[in-house]
Amino acid sequence: MSNQQSKVEKKRISILGCGWLGFPLAIRLRSHPITSEIKGSTTSLFKLENFKTNGIDGYLLDLTPELRSDDSSTMSFFDTDSLIISLPPRLGKTEPGFYTRQIDSVADEIEKSSIKEIIFISSTGIYPDLNRIVLENDVLLPEQSASPDMVAAENIIQSLRHEKTVSILRLGGLLGYNRIPGKYVKGQKNMTTRSIPVNYIHRDDAVGIIVTILERGVVNETFNIVAPLHPTRGEVYEASCNQFGWEVPTFDQFTLEQDFKIISADKFSSFYNYKFLFSDPLDFYYSLEDELR
Repeated sequence: MSNQQSKVEKKRISILGCGWLGFPLAIRLRSHPITSEIKGSTTSLFKLENFKTNGIDGYLLDLTPELRSDDSSTMSFFDTDSLIISLPPRLGKTEPGFYTRQIDSVADEIEKSSIKEIIFISSTGIYPDLNRIVLENDVLLPEQSASPDMVAAENIIQSLRHEKTVSILRLGGLLGYNRIPGKYVKGQKNMTTRSIPVNYIHRDDAVGIIVTILERGVVNETFNIVAPLHPTRGEVYEASCNQFGWEVPTFDQFTLEQDFKIISADKFSSFYNYKFLFSDPLDFYYSLEDELR
């Protein structure tokens, strides 16, 4: 990184979507030397008191898909130096195009604001199973993607690069704490996904990576964000079930070879010298209770 990129300056930071990832990120940033002010948005009124208790300026903002809030709250939330967009797309629960319209509404507010830099949280779920190592340039357009709406949303935010600095982070499966892979498959029989390699990232590393980018400098690039190692689903399910004493799922011994993808995070590593806390999904930290939620 250049000297300019590595220089730490005080920033006002807003997190749009202060949920399972955004809230611990806000906790980490609230007392960080880089932060002068931390704001977080939620759609749940009852969470605002928790934000206040934890030193986060809370804002009630909803995207339905247009932004719903009073004008003063919207202006105050977007009156910031750095914006982190962490909105789960919930693609299976909304009609096609809903998420794209949400992001389009956000982009309208960004264009009216003084925001200098944006970190947009996307997903490696945009990649189809190509049966090989997958790089960022493998999906640039919606028609190349397993999730066209997400790529369309990425491209809306990317179009702001003519006047803002925008990093797009395609996160792998986000796990850790109370998100435990074995919890979702314990006791299942004759599963067919034993040999598929995983593309996971621990929440602590996702938080650490976002903080690192804010420290060292947001750049106009798209990055895959996954743990460096890719054990199989069977190995991950067995390890996490054993940790909590759950019944390990069984797998069909005669399953045909499954399509797969291995997401490469080499591009991110070449930009930022980040040391992973959990480089192997077999060693991820889990807990039945999430102390931050």
